[in-house]
Amino acid sequence: QVQLVESGGGLVQAGGSLRLSCAASGSIFRINTMGWDRQTPGNQRELVATITTGGSTNYADSVKGRFTISRDNAKNTVYLQMNSLKPEDTAVYYCNAEDLSLRHFWGQGTQVTVSS
Repeated sequence: QVQLVESGGGLVQAGGSLRLSCAASGSIFRINTMGWDRQTPGNQRELVATITTGGSTNYADSVKGRFTISRDNAKNTVYLQMNSLKPEDTAVYYCNAEDLSLRHFWGQGTQVTVSS
């Protein structure tokens, strides 16, 4: 099992920045890809960004050029730097991890609210 704990959410004005962190514990040696999803009420969960153990990244078109995902394997932590935030980025952001058996794990979520 893998446990994920997010931090760093909050309220920010449009154009501002936030940095989310996600610390992994448990069977961390089995973790391959980590990333972030987000969800707003009434909508499906949306993939925001992913990063592999080797550092390959993938982003949703809606955040390319504004968000940067990074990973510190020594600290078992993944980060999401969010710049130029827009009101439509308002959502609950969930950290996720995929292990070598292709099982997925999610954190409890952290709220990001961007005011206009």
